[in-house]
Amino acid sequence: MKAQFFVAAILFSTVGFASAQSAGSVAARMDGVQHFGITVKNIARAHKFYTEVLGGTEIMRDGDFQGDQIHNTLMQIDDLNAKSRGVNPRSIGVPDLRSGDQRLDVVFIQFKNVVIELLQYRNAVQEPWTEGTFAPAHENTAPSFPTNMHVSFQVREDADFDQFIADMEKEAKALGMNNVRCNRNVSVASESERISAPIEDNALEISEGKSNGWALAYCKGPEGEQMEFNQVKAPVKQLFEKSKQTHDKKYESIK
Repeated sequence: MKAQFFVAAILFSTVGFASAQSAGSVAARMDGVQHFGITVKNIARAHKFYTEVLGGTEIMRDGDFQGDQIHNTLMQIDDLNAKSRGVNPRSIGVPDLRSGDQRLDVVFIQFKNVVIELLQYRNAVQEPWTEGTFAPAHENTAPSFPTNMHVSFQVREDADFDQFIADMEKEAKALGMNNVRCNRNVSVASESERISAPIEDNALEISEGKSNGWALAYCKGPEGEQMEFNQVKAPVKQLFEKSKQTHDKKYESIK
């Protein structure tokens, strides 16, 4: 089975590279990842967390988006899916930006190597930048649910990763964000046990296999969003660096 998978992977890689070299290739026109978006229920609170706790810098904010074009651009397929099911789109959390009954506000936040976009869909009568959202909060936040996404931040190699997690939770709590909580790498039976777990259990460090040098902590953000923090050291760091060099070289040749 492993051999078959390996051969299939090589064939896929070869075909993918050949297609990337074609004149009309999608890959040849790509220029990396622009941002990750997180839909929130309190954009002001989320903004405070991503700027004051994690240290991002606001790029720009805009809002009160409504009308036919923005509705079609963002919601068209969801409208069609609702129609095919014979249900009111509003009943399954699709806002009516077309009429302006609901509005969209956004803010972009810059980090060292990625941009985060925060989005809040609200009812028109709600004041911008206040808590509340048109669609109910999604209760299925476990990362195992299909379509659930997470955003990952890299922690410096010279930082004490376990202490970083403790301080991040502490700073968020000082701002009233008690729901910013990180998993521990040991079993706990209650929230009090999670809080009292030894600090050295805050992050999981992998010291064998292909992921040797990779460390991670999974956390819930202030909006219930799934977050990950990583620390990447050798030898796995070298795999990422080598892969980036290979990727950059491959696509430099097809520009």
